[in-house]
Amino acid sequence: MKKLLPTSTAGSLPKPAWLAEPEKLWSPWKLEGDELVEGKQDALRVSLHDQQQAGIDIVSDGEQTRQHFVTTFIEHLNGVDFEKRETVKIRDRYEASVPSVVGPVSRDKPVFVDDATFLRQQTQQPIKWALPGPMTMVDTLFDGHYKSREKLAWEFAKALNQEAKELAAAGVDIIQFDEPAFNVFFDEVNDWGIAALEKAIEGVECETGVHICYGYGIKANTDWKKTLGSEWRQYEEIFPKLQQSNIDIVSLECQNSHVPMELIELIRGKKVMVGAIDVATNTIETPEEVAETLRKALQFVDAENLYPCTNCGMTPLSRRVAQGKLSALSAGAEIVRQELLAR
Repeated sequence: MKKLLPTSTAGSLPKPAWLAEPEKLWSPWKLEGDELVEGKQDALRVSLHDQQQAGIDIVSDGEQTRQHFVTTFIEHLNGVDFEKRETVKIRDRYEASVPSVVGPVSRDKPVFVDDATFLRQQTQQPIKWALPGPMTMVDTLFDGHYKSREKLAWEFAKALNQEAKELAAAGVDIIQFDEPAFNVFFDEVNDWGIAALEKAIEGVECETGVHICYGYGIKANTDWKKTLGSEWRQYEEIFPKLQQSNIDIVSLECQNSHVPMELIELIRGKKVMVGAIDVATNTIETPEEVAETLRKALQFVDAENLYPCTNCGMTPLSRRVAQGKLSALSAGAEIVRQELLAR
């Protein structure tokens, strides 16, 4: 990106009410067949328009074509049975009924490449595409086949690598891997999680990033945050090894969080997507509040490497609130951008 402080979103944006029930994760589709295909494309166009109207520089599909940031990708893989469900605790936080791994995991065909190609046709702006990370995929399933989180993650990484290469060939500028599990399983992250992530980006001919946040603004996550104390230092456990990795960009949560900003120093040299929008509240930030978060981050990341962003995805929010937050993000980034250019 040539523009200073280019803005983007961390991932999902609210879906139109005619496509799926608003403000709800795993919301079922309201359309079927060809109407669903057309409806998803229409929603993608609307999401793109909303980002453009708000002044977002690096745009995305807003995850309009998927029900969930992890399971929609898994649905298209071999070896996972969505009928055979088990109850597991996701990220040691909340229980959920999840599909089972019943055989070797593999990818026979592209999952999001057609959608990414469609988005590429709609805009000349840089586009970012989100994929689930290997560890977070492992943590969203019951493994009755490999019986090893590391082995399963490695197989997922191979499938993700195939997808990422084809997304890059379709014109995607940044591929982001969502790894909220990195903020929970620190030993595993350092033992094999980052290695699996590097397998997923191997040979991918565009920029790559990893998004590590404290989750959507849902009750299970907000309750968990209340137990973390006055300082959230989880990033400290994984940033040193991540700094040495081949990943280009690290996306993290900062707005209204208890993350000490100086932890960004641990990934000095990486591009950093600084979460300057709190997705766990309906309160819309002011541009000045966004600007203040960015100013603090600039103490620890070079201006050319700072990408203002949201803390996480915004599916659980209303479209009105999400649009207001995106506009605030752009306006706040512009304040700091002008300050930097005036120096």
